[in-house]
Amino acid sequence: MSTLALLVVLLLVLVGALFLGGLAYAVDRHPRLNKPFAVAGTWAAVLLAAVGVILTR
Repeated sequence: MSTLALLVVLLLVLVGALFLGGLAYAVDRHPRLNKPFAVAGTWAAVLLAAVGVILTR
């Protein structure tokens, strides 16, 4: 695997972690939207699928 692919995965993980934190905070402040862990967990599953696709190439 190339260094560029590893850097892309690292960047995707970092941005995803920031997004998950922001999403969990926003949903926590407005509980009528959904439970914070359910929303963050759904986004984490999408992020992991994207990372899996990048790593298999």
